[in-house]
Amino acid sequence: MITLAIVKPHCLKNPIAYQTIQQMLIESGLKVVARKRINLSRDEAEKFYEEHRNKFFFRRLVSLMTSGPSEVVLLSGNDAIQQWRNLMGPTKVLKSVYSHPACIRSCFGLTDTRNATHGSDSEQSVMIERQFFFGDATQ
Repeated sequence: MITLAIVKPHCLKNPIAYQTIQQMLIESGLKVVARKRINLSRDEAEKFYEEHRNKFFFRRLVSLMTSGPSEVVLLSGNDAIQQWRNLMGPTKVLKSVYSHPACIRSCFGLTDTRNATHGSDSEQSVMIERQFFFGDATQ
């Protein structure tokens, strides 16, 4: 199974955060299938996060995702979607600090928007997000 992961800009700007996330990935047993650094334009970020357009955090999320490079990674492994989501931890950073203190978001999330990483939530999302970032190059 494949999943898509994004390391958000504030974690790429922090070498300790980035290296620790990479080490956590290695230790998880997930394998990197493809990896690339991208600088999302405002239009691209708005398109990618379209499902959140009417939510209060949309503008902050787009602003974050266009603030610098992100790293987009395709990961493979048994139950990769759930495995990556477990490694990331809950979306809400404060909750993750108490419920999952060793997860990525607990360690490196700053706010619920700047929560360190993104992960696909279903096989359908993986297909859409993979196409968005990699086109047909990884088929």
